[in-house]
Amino acid sequence: MSVRSTWNRFDHYAYGAIAVAGTAGAIVVLAWAMTLPAWTGLVPAMQQIASPFLNILGVLFGLTLAFLANDTWSAHTQARNAVLREADAIRGLEILLRKAGESGRGLRAAVHLYAAAAAGEWRALARCETSGEAANAADLMLDRSADPDLADTAGPVVHKAILDLIGEIRSNRWLRVGLSRAHINPLKWLSMAFLGFLTLLSIAVIHAGAPMAALIGMGLFGLAAAPTAAIVLVHGNPFQPPYAVSPAELRDALTGIASAPADRPDQPT
Repeated sequence: MSVRSTWNRFDHYAYGAIAVAGTAGAIVVLAWAMTLPAWTGLVPAMQQIASPFLNILGVLFGLTLAFLANDTWSAHTQARNAVLREADAIRGLEILLRKAGESGRGLRAAVHLYAAAAAGEWRALARCETSGEAANAADLMLDRSADPDLADTAGPVVHKAILDLIGEIRSNRWLRVGLSRAHINPLKWLSMAFLGFLTLLSIAVIHAGAPMAALIGMGLFGLAAAPTAAIVLVHGNPFQPPYAVSPAELRDALTGIASAPADRPDQPT
């Protein structure tokens, strides 16, 4: 495994560790700065700053972190929904292809192949990569759906529905791939880190004449902000642990296809 591939797989954990260590380091540096003579000389001026000033930076930091968290949870929701739609489209293809008889055998085999390849693509998605086997199987489905015999046997309405389902499978797979590559935006997180540091600095300034109170305030802010940011960061890729989207629906679709009979007698009315 290359260094780049390893970094892509674990960079979220590294950024989370940096967030925690950076917050702790900033608190230590500011606590040390408050003991310097230069800081002591500025204490009378800093004591003129009104306490509500702290709220402005705190709100800006909280909003920035909330927006970043929303992006992360939204990516997870989109990934789960893409898997559900993909699995449902596979089941729909199986139902329609039962009516095509021998002319649909080639496409059914391609659907079986794709379902297995898609369920096995998770390791690649966790590395921010794609599976060539899944891509080839998706192309094979589209190629075999153009069989003239299938179009004649299924009829124009059913054949169009088959093509629509294959298109939905392909589009949802590419959505999965895109979400797996939705890497952390360094500029967004750098802006959040900058606002976090300014919030810590404002706590120190508001309590300029009371270093212990400032240290306690900065510590409480760090305990709230750093773990929260780290949790959001380690969930950056929807296909990586600890809360990875599961391929269970695709596996269930594959199991359903494998066990379904080619033709099912009509149910009595």
